Amino acid sequence: MAQEGVSSTVGPASDQHPGWDDPQRVHGYLERVGRLEPRLEGEDALRALLPAAPSSVLDLGCGDARLAALVVEACPSITRVVGIDASPPMLERARARFAADAHASHTSRSVEIRMGELDDDLRPLGRFDLVVSGFAIHHVEHLRKRELFGEVADVLTPGGLFANLEIVASPTPELHADFLAAIGRTADDPEDRLADVDDQLGWMTQAGLVDVACTWHWKGMALLVGRGAGGPS
Repeated sequence: MAQEGVSSTVGPASDQHPGWDDPQRVHGYLERVGRLEPRLEGEDALRALLPAAPSSVLDLGCGDARLAALVVEACPSITRVVGIDASPPMLERARARFAADAHASHTSRSVEIRMGELDDDLRPLGRFDLVVSGFAIHHVEHLRKRELFGEVADVLTPGGLFANLEIVASPTPELHADFLAAIGRTADDPEDRLADVDDQLGWMTQAGLVDVACTWHWKGMALLVGRGAGGPS
């Protein structure tokens, strides 16, 4: 298991590495990751878990809102969408995505794409039937992951779904290097703070989520899910 608070990043972080406020980095990331077949498989696995008629979704580290849009397409019952990200170029793309969606469908759906860090308390945002995240939570320290899972448990409606499609730590450096090679990388991002599946499932359970499980796993990617307490058994 990964040690709490310790990054499993392969290779040194570079002070010259562009941040997520760099449009070129954002464009390169979206072009590369959007084509990955395992990501598409993970998204399909998430889609298969969605409940029949949720009314609200919160997307943590929403990026260009790809995951939020996937959920809304699969669940037209959703009337409230909130996406949080700290990258201005990502937020610009996310707002454009939902602006186009609203124009095409003439929907009265409420969409709020807001600037925010994953260190920010989620509870003032209210309650949600769905909380999703795609390849974002691994950027925060392990202690904050545990706190964040607790806040997710607090904002989920009873029986609501938390689905985190995530980059996870591999059991050995060799397996992690194999994962990076498979996705066309030679090193992690400097801000990566990877934790393994078992640790995260344990933290989610300790945070108060129920029916916690890893429902899909490919090399260093996993779909970690849990539900809000108090729902139907």
